[in-house]
Amino acid sequence: MQRVPEHSHAPVGAPDLASEDRLYRKVILRTLPILLLCYIAAYLDRVNIGFAKLDMLGDLQFSNTVYALGASVFFWGYFIFEVPSNLLLHRFGARFWITRIMITWAVVSMAVAFTAPLAAFFHVEASTMFYVLRFLLGICEAGFFPGVILYLNYWFPTHRQSRVMSGFLIALPISLTLGGVLSGWLMTSMNGVHGLSGWQWMLLIEGLPSIVMAVVVFTFLCDGIDSAKWLSAAEKAVLKANLKQDDQGKASRLGEVFFNPRVWLLVLILLTFNTGFYGLAFWMPSIIKSTGVANTLHIGLLTAIPYGVALVAMLLNARHSNRTGERRLHAAIPAFIGGTGLILSAVFAHSPVLSVLFLTVAASGILSLMPIYWTLPGSVLSGVAAAAGIGMINAFGNLSGFTGSMITAMAESLTGDINNGTYVLALCLFVSGGLILAIPASMLGRSAERRPACQTEGDMAVSQA
Repeated sequence: MQRVPEHSHAPVGAPDLASEDRLYRKVILRTLPILLLCYIAAYLDRVNIGFAKLDMLGDLQFSNTVYALGASVFFWGYFIFEVPSNLLLHRFGARFWITRIMITWAVVSMAVAFTAPLAAFFHVEASTMFYVLRFLLGICEAGFFPGVILYLNYWFPTHRQSRVMSGFLIALPISLTLGGVLSGWLMTSMNGVHGLSGWQWMLLIEGLPSIVMAVVVFTFLCDGIDSAKWLSAAEKAVLKANLKQDDQGKASRLGEVFFNPRVWLLVLILLTFNTGFYGLAFWMPSIIKSTGVANTLHIGLLTAIPYGVALVAMLLNARHSNRTGERRLHAAIPAFIGGTGLILSAVFAHSPVLSVLFLTVAASGILSLMPIYWTLPGSVLSGVAAAAGIGMINAFGNLSGFTGSMITAMAESLTGDINNGTYVLALCLFVSGGLILAIPASMLGRSAERRPACQTEGDMAVSQA
């Protein structure tokens, strides 16, 4: 159906764009705040290990290599259970499955605080117990992020997703900004309370929000359009009509996922830019410490700066992409900016001011491309293929958590300088930018269109309402 110009009168029975926009704003307000808070809680539990490292290594007698392996083994558990978890979410519903994910990951994340006592209880080395807990954490959290991406695809057609994705993904800079300050403060102020170290209190306290949000999800989140009691029958019809129109031409069968070259291109893009992101997230506190900043709270405050600026950059880039309908350059240019920022942060590693400045540039570039990237799987996949495909893309892409954490550790081990690994992380971002530019135009064209729902029974229901 040909798009009706916004200044014209829509045909009888077709909902106008203003009405559709109001409907989608209603959906956003009922779903996005819950998902945003869940992801903030998730990332607190995922990356606080970078702050725990500052004191944990001394308490447990771990080397940087032990830490890097423990930080990265999380992603092996995540990788193995990602696709099954997403298929189970598609089968049992987002409400139940996301609740299960959040409760189990909170419990395991908090258990990391007791690595030494648990190791003594099971008669194993502390390092072995650390690896086991991190692996279990990956298993428990597997499926959360791709599950949310899949869930958003249950509601929003492709051309409406970039702004929604950015609204969800601002949880990344928010959690990393707040997490830096909160983690630094907890480790400083709670150290020694009731015989526990500051890093132990940090892991325990930062696990609580996930349990709270699990209760919120089970109480307030619905599985999809049909189960949303706050939508009228006419509103549900419009949403489903838009999705049906948007799904035309997409892969919808499970077998189409694994032999789709576009899916594997998306895997390579995610693998390369996530390597830069996780390398930055896991090692930024240590990089800042290497510039001469010793106080843990000060490190936390300085870590908050790059992510605070990145939050603004992410929103502005997503907003401009949504307004222009262009996505390739809005993802590739931030990748190149992120790589350049990482290189300059290493070049000026001797200066805390310049190092933090260029780490800010790097974080802004890396995070700005994320909401644009995550609109792409929905451009080629739908239904059960989307469930499996998004899970598979994120599963392989999250192996970058292993590469991102190990690259910096190996560079420090071989050269004695933690910043040398930063150059390799930057190279990964440049490769990612090149792969993004290689995305076929046919994969991006449809999402730029801003189309009203097609003339269906759903549209007639609106006109009669």
